[in-house]
Amino acid sequence: MSASPESLGFSSARLKSIDRSLQSRYLDTGKLPCAQVLIARRGEIVYQTALGKMDVERNRAATPDTIYRIYSMTKPITSIAFMMLVEQGLVALDDPVHKFIPEWSDLGVYVGGALGMFRTERPQRPMQIVDLLRHTSGLTYGFQLRTNVDAAYRHLKIGEFENHSDTLDDMIANLAKVPLEFSPGTAWNYGVSTDVIGYLVGKISGQSFPDYVREKIFKPLKMSDTDFHVPAEKAARLAACYTATPDLKLRLSDDPTKSSYLQPPTLYSGGAGLASTAADYLRFCRMCLNGGELDGARLVSPKTLQLMTHNHLPDKKELPQVSRSLFSEATYNGVGFGLGFAVTVDQPRTLILGSTGEYTWGGLASTLFWIDPREQLIGIFLTQLVPSSTYSVRREVRTLAYAAMTESYSQS
Repeated sequence: MSASPESLGFSSARLKSIDRSLQSRYLDTGKLPCAQVLIARRGEIVYQTALGKMDVERNRAATPDTIYRIYSMTKPITSIAFMMLVEQGLVALDDPVHKFIPEWSDLGVYVGGALGMFRTERPQRPMQIVDLLRHTSGLTYGFQLRTNVDAAYRHLKIGEFENHSDTLDDMIANLAKVPLEFSPGTAWNYGVSTDVIGYLVGKISGQSFPDYVREKIFKPLKMSDTDFHVPAEKAARLAACYTATPDLKLRLSDDPTKSSYLQPPTLYSGGAGLASTAADYLRFCRMCLNGGELDGARLVSPKTLQLMTHNHLPDKKELPQVSRSLFSEATYNGVGFGLGFAVTVDQPRTLILGSTGEYTWGGLASTLFWIDPREQLIGIFLTQLVPSSTYSVRREVRTLAYAAMTESYSQS
């Protein structure tokens, strides 16, 4: 669906500045290979564009149906899948994780030492399901490069999702060998928590995790181009992925003709495993903005979305007050964390345009989505550059989108 920007409270002239800025600052300069933006309001597409090359080496232009690695934008989808099980009464948010993963019943908290000689102490309380959804579990990512716990993750290849031999079961077994970074519920750290949620979706539902999300989310939402691999008939639409070199040039890191995404993985990552399109991810976002339903398909209750998009950090603190993470997909000031999303709790403190109550997340290859309930607004930005911290382009796209607005539904 699409309508004139003016009828939806936007300036066409100002929206065109998104194209101009991306083209001049990022594409003409070779900083990004491509850029796709989609903005929707009240169920209508206000603006969409696809710029640059989905495959620089083969001179192939980005198109509206280009397929992108969305990496951590997988996390909200996995979180919704899990909350569907909560709604069925099969699991509760305050259940201890070891109820479903008994081998984790004696996980300790790191106090010193290294792999094989860790010194630990007992956690203040057991890890709960809610800790996995809000990243207060004490789990981490190996690429955080902070502690000996991170180093142990790298040694055991925990969270290296393009490792072609490990399975979700292997990941769970390896995590039992490594202590927690902190006692669950006392701090926030970006890590493999949502991958554990994916494992639990399979264990609790009785279906494999990928089959569950295909049947319960992708099929009813008609997300026909979203999956954990790209089948042969769609392979020509898979974008190349690039890494920024020290001199900020593009280095091909995942050739779309040889990509691991062309084959089903052994480890179905609920934290980072999906490939998708702007149109598909819009349907997921519209379901969320609509309170859990889209085009007659209801996934969850509006009350579930309300719960997920409140700040669940300890004592309702903001991320800077509780984060141990060197890296995440969110700016911090004025931002808390819900059950699968970062949540703006004090918009003026963020120092960027937006609304209190909006929720968002991004992906390692510089992708981003945000949902603003007050303005009935959805924004999606897709490209393929690792890491996402290379440029501030995601912040700039958000600013340009709000700057093009001529009508606000909220003054706060």
